[in-house]
Amino acid sequence: MSVFDSIRRQLAPIHPEGYPFIGGFALVALILFWLAAPLGWLGVIATAWCAYFFRDPVRVTPVRDGLVVAPADGRISQVASAVPPQELELGVVPRPRISIFMSVFDVHVNRSPASGAIERVAYRPGKFINADLDKASEDNERNGLVIRTPAGRIGVVQIAGLLARRIVCFVKQGDAVDAGVRIGLIRFGSRVDVYLPEGAKPLVAEGQIAIAGETVLADLMGGVGISGFRAG
Repeated sequence: MSVFDSIRRQLAPIHPEGYPFIGGFALVALILFWLAAPLGWLGVIATAWCAYFFRDPVRVTPVRDGLVVAPADGRISQVASAVPPQELELGVVPRPRISIFMSVFDVHVNRSPASGAIERVAYRPGKFINADLDKASEDNERNGLVIRTPAGRIGVVQIAGLLARRIVCFVKQGDAVDAGVRIGLIRFGSRVDVYLPEGAKPLVAEGQIAIAGETVLADLMGGVGISGFRAG
């Protein structure tokens, strides 16, 4: 294996959604070089950060009905009970909610927390306050998904943040999804809420770092052994 191949294997692929932004940053860097070399190097650093932001690493997801995995990378900012957003049509009874805050340094590709069928997709415009605040769940722009699984219905809400101005959803109503597959992306810094079925017990704590597609948030089947793993 060549040195080039060894280096390439250590770098995460870039999601196609990022190419236009990386190209724009690179163009600005060239213009800045034409104006002044120090400014050009700042443009190079910004371009490298943009490529880093849109990285899309391979993840290995535990496979078994009932497991709920993290839909996003980041810090678990809250584990609480809350009423799901009205547009999800999950009722008015509070459910366990796990909130994951993504900083601008986290991977922003979102993944399905469980295997099932997309029962509902509901977009709602809103504000762009700090996604780490509790009221962001109600006030910010968001896109909600309801996934019907054998163990119950799970709500996933992509929430725009202070810097985020675009929520991208890769799935539509009626699609079948496997746990860990890519379902969307948020630009640039945001949050994802997961609403578990009533009575489910979260297996994570506030402050813990989650890895999308890998960190197990809950076990809805009560501890039956994991049957395998899937990379993707």
